[in-house]
Amino acid sequence: AFGVIADIQFADAEDGQDFAGTRRRYYRHSLRLLRDAVRAWAAETAPVSFVLQLGDSIDGLNARRGEAEGALQQVLEALGRLPVPVHHAWGNHELYNFSRAQLARSGLCSRPAGGSAGPPDRLCQAYHCSPAARLRLVVLDAYDLSILGREPGCPRYEESLRLLRDKNPNEDLNSPAGLKEPQFVAFNGGFSQAQLDWFDEVLKFSDENQEKVVVMGHLPIHPDASDRVCLAWNYEAALSVIHSHRCVVCVLAGHLHDGGYCLDSHGVHHLTLEGVIETPPESNAFGTIYVYEDKMILKGRGRIADRVMHF
Repeated sequence: AFGVIADIQFADAEDGQDFAGTRRRYYRHSLRLLRDAVRAWAAETAPVSFVLQLGDSIDGLNARRGEAEGALQQVLEALGRLPVPVHHAWGNHELYNFSRAQLARSGLCSRPAGGSAGPPDRLCQAYHCSPAARLRLVVLDAYDLSILGREPGCPRYEESLRLLRDKNPNEDLNSPAGLKEPQFVAFNGGFSQAQLDWFDEVLKFSDENQEKVVVMGHLPIHPDASDRVCLAWNYEAALSVIHSHRCVVCVLAGHLHDGGYCLDSHGVHHLTLEGVIETPPESNAFGTIYVYEDKMILKGRGRIADRVMHF
């Protein structure tokens, strides 16, 4: 069994609104909901073996208020009460607060030390591990290509900016207005070819060893598990890698606070978790996933529904 939670976006601030001004965001309460989730996981009769934190652990507000370090410390302290590993995806809000180099030195860097678990690029947060026999977890870095968290002028920043401007002629690069491919906005990102090649090799190994693979990352990679905007830039490339192998059973993501789900044409479950940040204080948004030989069962709490995912 393992825990799942997404888009905590904690800030020590009064409630606010989303970018469209239509959704309430409960910045301060999100930390209390995280603590409630941690207590619930600790009290499970079948203890969780690990927890997946699917990105956007703190809100971009913290950067403007000079409170990024303090906010992150409170989130990590809450998760640190768990006696099991926590695997972190990096989302856009982490990158509003910190550079990639800073994140790589922080408690949000769950990639194992040494180079063998991930791609050669040490600033890429992708990695894999085997938390149980015949089960592999792959953490993808969906902001490997991004203008967030990198120094303007560095090669990866320039490559990402060229790609974004090529696809998005809007003055505001966060606006999808009029775009043929509306995922090409600055608050999304994508996967470098090097990461995709590495991902392909990991899945080849899992195929050969008859493993089941769970993939996690901040951005959804299937349009039917999201809206048309909240997707990885080159989601088709990631899907193509997955569909060329037999081992992947489930892809877990955050970013879209309403959540989403689909079973794709190759039998892969795509589950996008509802975000804690837009969850009213009297509810919650987290889950526990129980893994069996032929299925995974999600026991959701609050806004997250129960689900059985056969494979």
